[in-house]
Amino acid sequence: MRSSSRRSLISPPQRSLGALKGIALSLFVSLGSASATPARDLGPLTPPSLPERALESGDAQWFIAQVNRGLRAAYVASSKAQWANLTDLTPEHEAEAAARAAETMSYLSAVIPLASRFDGVKTDALTRRQLTLLKRGSTLPAPKDAEAQKRLAELSTALESMYGKGKTCRVVEDPKDPDHGRERCRDLEQLEEVMRSSDDYTTLEQAWEDWRLTAREMRPLYAEQVSLINRGAQQVGFKDVGELWRSQYDMSPELFEAQMEQLWSQVEPLYQALHCHVRAALHQKYGAELVPLDQAIPAHLTGNMWAQDWSKLYSLVAPFPKRSSLDVTSALRAKGFTPKSLTRFAERFFTSLGLDPLPDTFWTRSLFEKPSDREVVCHASAWDVEFNNDLRLKMCVKIDHEDLITLHHELGHHYYFQSYYTLPILLQEGANDGFHEGIGDTLALSVTPSYLHSAGVLPEASEHPEAVLNEQMRMGLEKLSFLPFGLLVDMWRWRVFKGDVPAEGYNELWWSLRERFQGVRPPHARAPEDFDPGAKYHVPGNTPYMRYFIAHILQFQLHRALCQRSGHKGPLYTCSIYGSREAGAALRELLALGASKPWPEALKVVTGTEELDASAIIDYFAPLKAYLDEQNQGRRCGW
Repeated sequence: MRSSSRRSLISPPQRSLGALKGIALSLFVSLGSASATPARDLGPLTPPSLPERALESGDAQWFIAQVNRGLRAAYVASSKAQWANLTDLTPEHEAEAAARAAETMSYLSAVIPLASRFDGVKTDALTRRQLTLLKRGSTLPAPKDAEAQKRLAELSTALESMYGKGKTCRVVEDPKDPDHGRERCRDLEQLEEVMRSSDDYTTLEQAWEDWRLTAREMRPLYAEQVSLINRGAQQVGFKDVGELWRSQYDMSPELFEAQMEQLWSQVEPLYQALHCHVRAALHQKYGAELVPLDQAIPAHLTGNMWAQDWSKLYSLVAPFPKRSSLDVTSALRAKGFTPKSLTRFAERFFTSLGLDPLPDTFWTRSLFEKPSDREVVCHASAWDVEFNNDLRLKMCVKIDHEDLITLHHELGHHYYFQSYYTLPILLQEGANDGFHEGIGDTLALSVTPSYLHSAGVLPEASEHPEAVLNEQMRMGLEKLSFLPFGLLVDMWRWRVFKGDVPAEGYNELWWSLRERFQGVRPPHARAPEDFDPGAKYHVPGNTPYMRYFIAHILQFQLHRALCQRSGHKGPLYTCSIYGSREAGAALRELLALGASKPWPEALKVVTGTEELDASAIIDYFAPLKAYLDEQNQGRRCGW
């Protein structure tokens, strides 16, 4: 299955091709419970059989050709089943999706170990690349024995189910509440709404705690899962799962970890300046007792369940609150856009770069609006269902500014798919797992007021200094606040996988990293049985998270390089590459590589360098940094 989603940072992510290798096993045991109706049996996929003699280059090429054929059959069947399920939620469709995922996992479990037999065999570069990708592609490596695989499937399914079904029930004690004296249960969606809408310290603390109570029972299951997947990783030649995950970046695991910390060191001063200013505003609102100026920020006051997006706090810190913002939403509605015509408007951005229009089937097979006759998952995602340019969008499009940005992002994924769909299945991925999200966000950065003005949406494009600073603050609260969280989730897991900390120490390690990097702290002491990492989907869902940190760095680096190719003059934050065939040609060349080259080579196509570099973020937010430095004069920053 091929899909990607912009909102996967805060919601359970839709499944990508690479993720199929990790999630198929987790669906295996759901076959018996999804429906009383048995799923259609497509028959077993037979892995290639290798001779016992010494293997040669021709054997490697034959093996990879067979694996690509088998994976195409498995992935297409799974993708079609998932699309059917998410666009028509029925027990039968769920059972079919689970069956196809189980079939995929069974095939992968058989072929991944076989790839190691070609270690040391001389063969051509493209075959070697595919062998490498196959060996290191699983995020949930299963042990070889059937009983361990079954238990891992049970654990994986249980953990995802516990997250999805999580809710906390309490008797309402507020005498002014209509439900006073009665028990009320709240799930994540309801608790997140409290986080967004309330500014009462105690109410926020209760919502924050209630969601974390749902994760307590996960800890023993998660610890057992760690033990099993570490066994699986060791059986294919890695010390632990963390080393396996870090090996997926075309460099040694040690060098990759060092590079991530180096990137953080580049942006840390900018983050700390934002942190200092936000803490001062919260201190003014809540007082010195609740928000001391020399301590980390209480995590529940940021407006986000995980303190990874501080957008809610904009009204507290807007540099010029009386300066009105451009009302893109009203302009779009005044133009009479529909969900499909708004998507066509987003497509115009890509064709202006010289990229091909989306195929006709995109417009007939996509889901643009929530149907009235069936249940669907509206969560926005981009798909190539059959891995042959069968592009589809699944999104209940609203006519507003947010969804306009989201459409540009999602179509970025579609144009990535369209550029590499002729490659073998093993190479139909981004250059690394951060590239797909990074590409989508790169293109979304070009949705500037000047672009919307030139495209006929806005009557004018104000670049008044006050408006610029307001927009910089708004974007900074969204993008800069995420950076340390994007880094630390996997830093925590790497140490857990390595065995540096026992299960009873998971939470202490979690909060030590969150305070060190984010400068946030829990609102009250944590209990020994707490497992707060489990309150973030990607932990029980076993989804690597460093990809999002990479994407946040990459989007600005690519944006700056493409702006330079477009001939843009002026501050980086004013640039849109709309209409630039020069930028489009460089982008097309990068996208067409898929995963066929190591990511540094793909990066060099556009940027001229093989090194990730966070300095473009500093360039982009230069006005904000100057403003923050001025505001923070005389304040004690840090924690």
